[in-house]
Amino acid sequence: MKTLSSFLLAVAMLFTVSAAQAQDVAKAKAKGATEQVQFKTSAVCDMCKARLEKSLAYEKGVQAANLDVSSKLLTVTYRPDKTTPEALRTAVQRTGYDADDKTADARAYDRLPDCCKKTNNTHSDTH
Repeated sequence: MKTLSSFLLAVAMLFTVSAAQAQDVAKAKAKGATEQVQFKTSAVCDMCKARLEKSLAYEKGVQAANLDVSSKLLTVTYRPDKTTPEALRTAVQRTGYDADDKTADARAYDRLPDCCKKTNNTHSDTH
């Protein structure tokens, strides 16, 4: 009986600690805490950089977006209580660029300037 009481007490304490941690996470998100996510893009030039960063700036919850053109890596700082990495990935695709293994929206890609297209001969040596 004593063992059962000790076991139940341990389970109750574990539950209390887990609940407190969940509340702390919820409070942090509610206070505007930010997270970062990175996407490998098909961006190829400084015009792509400007286009992507501007486009992501209009997305709800995005605090900052920065594309490193040489690595094609887009880093987005966002509020997880306002948006999700999947929604941000979709925003990149809607801008006309691949995001990780997801291909760009075809219509958006067609509207990109020629210099921003991944098939442009000017950029073929960077692929």
